[in-house]
Amino acid sequence: MVFLYAVLGLLILLLAGDALVKGAVNLSLRVGIPALIVSLTIVAFGTSAPELLISTQAALMDAPGIALGNVIGSNTANVLMVLGIPALITIMHTSGHNTRKSYLQMLGATALFCLLALRETFDWISGLILLAALAVILFDQIGQALAHRRAGQLEEDLEEPEGADPSMPGWKIALFLLLGLIGLPLGADLLVDASTEIARMFNVSDEVIGLTLVAVGTSLPELATTVMAAIRRQADVALGNVIGSNMFNLLAIIGIASLIAPMPFELPELAFDLGVMVAAALLLVPFVFLKRDLTRLWGVVLSALYLGYVTLVLI
Repeated sequence: MVFLYAVLGLLILLLAGDALVKGAVNLSLRVGIPALIVSLTIVAFGTSAPELLISTQAALMDAPGIALGNVIGSNTANVLMVLGIPALITIMHTSGHNTRKSYLQMLGATALFCLLALRETFDWISGLILLAALAVILFDQIGQALAHRRAGQLEEDLEEPEGADPSMPGWKIALFLLLGLIGLPLGADLLVDASTEIARMFNVSDEVIGLTLVAVGTSLPELATTVMAAIRRQADVALGNVIGSNMFNLLAIIGIASLIAPMPFELPELAFDLGVMVAAALLLVPFVFLKRDLTRLWGVVLSALYLGYVTLVLI
């Protein structure tokens, strides 16, 4: 039954997160917020809402292992699983796209997170530092996008945010917002409760559950998006989705969760997983800087590495 609760919690989280994005995007456009700003902020925060609610709920329930494991495990899964599985389906021509700046920002966020981890707690000081870094990156991205729009070079996907529907009636916007705001905490509560119970049943730590069950579950939306991007030959969307998600996980999710409740931990318990997360991030160097395509061989390598990592964590 506890596994059923975990799946139910995850399902509610994913559906509520999608509803919140749709409601927030259309409300923002209705009140006159530019579509560009909506794309770079509201959509980005909204799609990370399940991870945010899980981490904050886990922090409040004194389960920092699930909160931190969720983010560290999700970032590893995003590179190895979310890019590996679509590459098995079709070759992603990442060589023709320039994602260097956003990738360097992601590496900077990763380095900052690891440095703060040396304190063996993520408290309000860590939270403010992480959110300050996020603000700098967001302002830079918005400024860059505005410059592209003035030059007439802005991509169409920034002009039409995910979930935008100009004909959506007001009652439907309100319903989406209500479902999202009710469903997210409900789903997070169910999933965190079930996860901690599973950890007790199998006599494993909260960190292990966060790094595996919760991390894989919350990476499913990114996996679905990346698979569709690969099928549509949109390699830039696939790679950008992973880079952006990893930045938000480290800066926004842990930043906000740290302000809500301190998350103490013992560094030796997470040192290996932090190392794997950094190594996974560095595996993107050939695709970003060396103009390599994500071939099926790379898909096999990345997927095998993730399977091996999860096996090691569970053992």
